[in-house]
Amino acid sequence: MLIFFSLLAAIIPMFFYLLLIWKMDKHEREPLFFVIIHFLWGAFGAIVLGVAGHLLLLTFTGLAGNSSPTSEIIQTTIFAPFSEEIAKGLFLLWSVNSSKFDNITDGLVYGAAIGLGFGMTENFIYFVFYSDTIFPWVFIVLVRSLFSAVMHCIATATFGAFLAMAKLSKPFAKSVLPLIGLSLAMFFHFVWNLLVSVEGASLFGFLFMIFLIAFFILIFKLSVNNEMQIIEYELNEEALLGFFPSNHVRIISSNLRFRKGWIDEKIRALYSRTAIHLAFSKMKMKRSSEEYLHQRYLNEIKGHREIIRSLLYKEN
Repeated sequence: MLIFFSLLAAIIPMFFYLLLIWKMDKHEREPLFFVIIHFLWGAFGAIVLGVAGHLLLLTFTGLAGNSSPTSEIIQTTIFAPFSEEIAKGLFLLWSVNSSKFDNITDGLVYGAAIGLGFGMTENFIYFVFYSDTIFPWVFIVLVRSLFSAVMHCIATATFGAFLAMAKLSKPFAKSVLPLIGLSLAMFFHFVWNLLVSVEGASLFGFLFMIFLIAFFILIFKLSVNNEMQIIEYELNEEALLGFFPSNHVRIISSNLRFRKGWIDEKIRALYSRTAIHLAFSKMKMKRSSEEYLHQRYLNEIKGHREIIRSLLYKEN
C-alpha cells in the first residue's frame, strides 16, 4: 500500500510546483505541452543518462564496488551533481533553439520543469526504499518534496536562465554564459548534497535551501517585471509609429488586460496575446546579430501587426 502512496507522493507535489511556476509566467506563458515535454525528459531521459554518467565516473575513477564512507561522499557530492546536472541540461541545449525559448523567464520555466521531473522519479525511488515503516517514510517524503526535488528544480532552472541570456548575446558571452550557468547548477547541487551528508550540518542545508528558494522567487519576479517593461517600451514605440493604440499600452503591459470591457470580449485574448508577441518579436529583432534571425523576426512583426490591424478593424 505504501508503494501506491509513494507514487502519489512523488507525482502530486511536483505537478503542483510545475503548474505554479508555469502560472507565474504572466505575460508570455509557455505552451503547456512543451513544458510537459521538458518535465518528461527530466523524469525519464535525464534519469537514465544521469545513472549512466554516474556509472562511468565510478568505472573511470576505480570506485566501482567501493562502499567506504569516503567513496560515498565523493559519489554524493561530486559524481551526482556532475552527471545529473549535465543529464538534465542536455535537453535545454536542444530546446533553447526553439522560437518558444526566447527570454530568461522561459529558461527558468523549462529548466524548472526538467528539474521537477527528475525530482519526481528520484523521489519515488527513495519513497519506495523507505516504505517499510510509516514514520521514516513520512519524514523522507517531507524532506525530499520540500527541499531535495526543489533543489533539482532551481539548479536546472539556473542553467536554463543562463542559456536564455546567452541566446541573444554576443559570441563571447554566448559561449561563456552556459558554462557559468551549468557550474552554478552543479554548485547548488553540491552544497545541498554536502550539507545533508555531513553529520550535524543538515540544519545549514535546510537554511541554504530556504535562501535558494527565496532567491529563485526573487529572480523569477524580476524577470517577469522585466518582461512587462519590454512590452510597455516596445508597444509605446508601436503607438508612436501608428501601429498600435496608445491607450492600450498600459493595459496590455499589466494585469488590466485580463479585465473585461476595455475591448470586445470576442477578440480580447487573441488581441492581447498578439500584442505581447509583437513586443517580444521586436525585442528579439533588435538583439539578434544573425541576418536570418533579423529577417525572421521582422516577418513575425509584420504578421503580428496585420493581425492586430484586422482585429481592431473588426471591432470598429
